[in-house]
Amino acid sequence: MTSDSTKGVVMYPDEMPAYERGGGAKTIPLVTPHIGAKSFLNGMTIFAPGASIPLHSHNCEESVLLLEGNAIAEIDGVQHEVKAGDISWIPEGVPHRFINASGTEGMKILWTYARIDATRTLIETGDTRPVLAEHTKPAA
Repeated sequence: MTSDSTKGVVMYPDEMPAYERGGGAKTIPLVTPHIGAKSFLNGMTIFAPGASIPLHSHNCEESVLLLEGNAIAEIDGVQHEVKAGDISWIPEGVPHRFINASGTEGMKILWTYARIDATRTLIETGDTRPVLAEHTKPAA
């Protein structure tokens, strides 16, 4: 990463640590308060073949761009087929998740949250945690 947070930052995700999300997914946080962000967060999540993340919602809007692979975006109970280059917008509080549609190839998304204090609430358990708290267990 090349940085002077008062003038902007260039990041190189291939050189940055990834963190385990469970279920075959790992995340690379990008724009965070650590570099000076004040109004949004973003990062990438990489999915192994067939991997998915649990159904969840957030305390803010989210946008997800599919960078690589093919996915199923489940938003408010509706499944949408998405390909690289497709983008979603998910309102605050709407249950959603992403599923790698391939059993043989990886998938990668770029996510953006509209708040730096974004939270994730798991629909199955009701457990709510800050998104940034997920970035503590480095991937192998």
